[in-house]
Amino acid sequence: MLETLLSLPLEQKVGQLLFVGLPGTEADAETRAVLEEIKPGGVCFFGRNVRRIDQTRKFIDDIREILPVLPIISLDQEGGLVDRLRRISTPMPPPRVIRQHGDVAAARTLGSITGEMLRILGFNMNFAPVMEIMTPERDLLSNGLYSRSFGRSPGEVLGYSMVYLRGLQRTGILGCLKHFPGIGAGEVDSHDEMPIVNLTHDDLVTQDLAPYIELFVYRQDEDDRVRCVMVSHGGFPRVNLSTGQLGGRLTPASINFDVVTKLLRIELGYKHLVLTDDLEMGAILRHCSIEEAARAAFQAGEDMILICSSLEAVRKSYYSLLEGFRAGELKMERLDESLQRIGEVKSLLKPPHEFDPNRFRELSDKIAELNKKLDYSYGGKI
Repeated sequence: MLETLLSLPLEQKVGQLLFVGLPGTEADAETRAVLEEIKPGGVCFFGRNVRRIDQTRKFIDDIREILPVLPIISLDQEGGLVDRLRRISTPMPPPRVIRQHGDVAAARTLGSITGEMLRILGFNMNFAPVMEIMTPERDLLSNGLYSRSFGRSPGEVLGYSMVYLRGLQRTGILGCLKHFPGIGAGEVDSHDEMPIVNLTHDDLVTQDLAPYIELFVYRQDEDDRVRCVMVSHGGFPRVNLSTGQLGGRLTPASINFDVVTKLLRIELGYKHLVLTDDLEMGAILRHCSIEEAARAAFQAGEDMILICSSLEAVRKSYYSLLEGFRAGELKMERLDESLQRIGEVKSLLKPPHEFDPNRFRELSDKIAELNKKLDYSYGGKI
C-alpha cells in the first residue's frame, strides 16, 4: 500500500490527505463527480447518509468502486447522543451509562457488536472512543460531552476505553481516540466556538493526557494498539509550549504545530495516523478560511484533514493544498511522511463482511439486550 501511495501523481497524493463528508444517501452525479475529482483518502458518514441497511452498504460499495485507492470509511458511532445508525438499528447506550452501571464487560460488548455491524455495512474505522475525563464539575459545562465519555477519572477512562477498543478492533474495525489532548474542561462546544482549556502542561499530563499515554505504550497484542488519534479544536493557553496565534486569537490544537507535532509526536512519542476534527466547525471557521485552516493543519503535522459538510469547502481545501505543494510553500517531504502513515493504516484495513441483513438485525437485538441489562431507556435523558 505504501509503495502505491508514494507512486501516485501529486494530485492524487494531495487527495489522500482529505477525509470528506458527502451530502446524500447514494453515489449520485454530484457525489461521483467530487470523488473522481478529489480522490479523497477517507470518507466519513453521518446520519444524513444512512437510511436503510442495504442502501448504506451499496453507497459504501460504490465509493470503493469509484476511488482508485482503498479509502478509509468511518463514522462517529459512539452510542447515546452520537449514534449514526439509530435509523437502522436499536439505539446504542452512551458510554456514560456503561460506566454508571460499573460494567466493564459491557464496554467490550458494545465495541464488539459495533464492530461487527460496521463490517457488515462496509466501514473499516470508527471515530471512537471519546477519551475526555468528565468529572462532576465538568458535567455542568455546556460542551456537549456529558454522556460521551467512559469516565470521571484517568483510571476509569483508561480502563473502559481500553476494553472497548479491544472489542472493536478484534472485529477488524480500527478505532480512533479523540479529542486529543482533551477538551472535557472546555466550557463550550467546538461545533460553535473554540473551547478554552485552562490547564497547565503538568495538569494535562497527569489528568487528560494520562489515558492516552498509557494506551500509546500498551502492547498486549495487535488488536489493542492505537493506530489513529483525532486532534480537537481546543485552545490551551497555559500549556508550557509556545502558543501560535491565528487572527489575534489562540490557535486551536488541531492546527497548532506545538500540539500536533511537539506534544503528540515528539513528547508523547506517538508515531501513527493523526487527523483533525472537522475543520468546518465554528472553532475554526470563526477565525480563518477553510483554505487557511487546511494548510495550517498540514503544517501543524496532521496526516488527514476532515471536511465534513460542504463539497465546495472540500474543493477549496484541495486546490489550496495542491497549489501550496506546486509553489513549494508546503514540503513534499512532509507529504511523503503523512502518506507513509496513511499507507500503514490502510494496510491494516479489513474488507467488509458478506452483506447479511439478518445478522445485522440479530446484532441490533443484542443491543436491545444490552440496553435492558444496563437499565437504559434511549427515550430518556442521555
